[in-house]
Amino acid sequence: MSRTLSPSSNKRYGVARVTAVWRLARSSYYSGRKRQQDSRVPQKRGPKKLSDEELVSEIRQVIEESVFHGEGYRKVWARLRHKDVRAWKDRVLRVMREHQLLSPSRAAVARPENPHAGTIVVDRPDQLWGTDATATFTQQDGQVTIFAAIDHCTAECLGIHAVKKAHRFEALEPIRQAVREQFGSFSAGAAGGVRLRHDHGSVYMSEDFQNEVRFLGMESSPAYVRQPEGNGCIERFFRTLKEQMLWLRTFRDLTELREALAEFRHRYNNGWILERLQYRTPAQARRDFCVELCRAA
Repeated sequence: MSRTLSPSSNKRYGVARVTAVWRLARSSYYSGRKRQQDSRVPQKRGPKKLSDEELVSEIRQVIEESVFHGEGYRKVWARLRHKDVRAWKDRVLRVMREHQLLSPSRAAVARPENPHAGTIVVDRPDQLWGTDATATFTQQDGQVTIFAAIDHCTAECLGIHAVKKAHRFEALEPIRQAVREQFGSFSAGAAGGVRLRHDHGSVYMSEDFQNEVRFLGMESSPAYVRQPEGNGCIERFFRTLKEQMLWLRTFRDLTELREALAEFRHRYNNGWILERLQYRTPAQARRDFCVELCRAA
């Protein structure tokens, strides 16, 4: 119709006039005419999907062109994308596995069983003690170290000590406090029957530390390597110490810190309740154990 000549002007009506009369958008007219002229079969938009054979050929080419060796399927997939070859990452993995194109990898090694498969909580006091160290900060002395000892049965803090230089003799101070208070004296064999749990830190594995532990009649019981839960009782105590005191206030110097630690130790032993102790305090649990032992005797 747009090519038809007007009898009055002897000119074509034109697309604009015809579409205006028919109330049709010119874009629809041109789109329809293009579809009539285009004889190709319509295809899905997006990159062309390669067959597995074509994808394998592209992968082999990527591997041969790479200047590196042993690249995994993820890097092969990325290099395919750089070449504008699109394929799903899991499909690249499957194809490379089927054609033995994956890089050599270390065979999976079965992990050994966890050596710490039991419990660190004992059934009576003064059977297993734990000791460890943590750090805090004072305004005048800078970073200082806190050593502590705890009973694995009652969770009672047996000794605590803060020092600027953390060496093996300072690490023994909480143990000395515990032996004096629980056994009445500091002498050879005074703490016989007690096992001392500690980690593999240099201060604890030193000869001087181990010799004094043996002098007191105690048995050294190091936690398993890379098994911090083996010394979990003292670690849980340090968490309480930090949440209830160290993270809540600042300390002027080492003297002020030591006074605060002594006060916290008394407050913790007599006021901190634990679920595993049937919501008793460590001091209450020790007294109850002593009463039970007296009745049994």
